Amino acid sequence: MSGQEPRDTAVINPNSSAGLSEPVWESLRNGSVPELALPTSDGPLIEWYRPLVEAGERLVIAQLGQSMDGFIASRTGDACFVTGEEDRTHLHRLRAIVDAVVVGAQTVSADDCQLTVRAVSGENPTRVILDPKARVPETSNLLTDGAAPTLWIVTEEAEIPSTLADHVEVVRVASAAELTPAKILQILAERGLTRVLIEGGGVTVSDFVQAQVLDRLMVTSAPVLIGDGVPGLRFSGTDKLSEALSAPTRRMGFGQDVCTDFDFSATR
Repeated sequence: MSGQEPRDTAVINPNSSAGLSEPVWESLRNGSVPELALPTSDGPLIEWYRPLVEAGERLVIAQLGQSMDGFIASRTGDACFVTGEEDRTHLHRLRAIVDAVVVGAQTVSADDCQLTVRAVSGENPTRVILDPKARVPETSNLLTDGAAPTLWIVTEEAEIPSTLADHVEVVRVASAAELTPAKILQILAERGLTRVLIEGGGVTVSDFVQAQVLDRLMVTSAPVLIGDGVPGLRFSGTDKLSEALSAPTRRMGFGQDVCTDFDFSATR
């Protein structure tokens, strides 16, 4: 996954914000890629989601939306919204085709996210909170709304409320140092959750990139410059550009935003 050799970038209808018809989307989220007899407006998006649907039982994707200068929120933490509605619909599609969606404690505390499928049809994935010190507010949506099973991963010494909603399962690890990307994927796999979306924030996604456990990384760039704020991707780099992390890529336009999909599975 290192070096700059893979530069063959595929561009799939880079200005398409068209939606998917419901029958086509239903086939995709159920694991079947429809074969169209004639070209239709669904065609580019079918090809976009095809490798995700055909990946099989194991798939680890990370997704991040950021400004052109690499920030996911302003200096005050305002992140509503860096990317546009079309990209957020794409994110909901990703949620609908995985078993679990993973976020860090800072994302939950800052955004009070729901991590549900609302913009498209489909079942909500299991929500996973990485929170070694149990810092997320006990009133947060993920701990109270009952919309989907929720795993709250904390350390042995972390203090949690004496009562929790029935949809929340507390998973304890020995220490924060043990909570590596590989360990997180192991915890999920033991529960049959093998198609996983790493949704945020920047630190969590960067940790998974650094650990080289991702099959795909999708980074959506919005045509906006924030200047200063919460950084997106940040991981240990290299002294030589020739050794920079690279993989075969594709691009898709969602409204004014452009999503770049790095296929790290092709470099193994």
